[in-house]
Amino acid sequence: MAITDTIADMLTRIRNANRNKFKSVDVLLSKMNTEIAKVLKRTGYINGFDIKKDNKTGHNILRIYLKYSPSKDRVIRNLQRISKPSRRMYARSRNIPPVLNGYGVAIISTSKGLMTDKEARALNVGGEMICSVW
Repeated sequence: MAITDTIADMLTRIRNANRNKFKSVDVLLSKMNTEIAKVLKRTGYINGFDIKKDNKTGHNILRIYLKYSPSKDRVIRNLQRISKPSRRMYARSRNIPPVLNGYGVAIISTSKGLMTDKEARALNVGGEMICSVW
């Protein structure tokens, strides 16, 4: 089965694995998914990620290691896709809305690469709003 929106598939897999408190989750490997994982790692929402070889299909996969607090609470409360293939959402640097009044993070695809909403405001660049995490 072909997946048309790999970002939404990745976010859904992370959301489901996080809800069931898995240690890691495997997602499709793409440049965009890898960059989103880098931003999630940099902001502290995941422990890390690796690129592994899937023995069943022979393709490479992205294994994301989820993060939990010492009392086993989830670090990621929710992931939400903002821009979709059917409706793209763009924002200028001064119009980027904060996620949960600054407690969450929006991931934005800019001309300078993927970054958080705070980084985009600091660099004064806008772009496509990919997703929000809190």
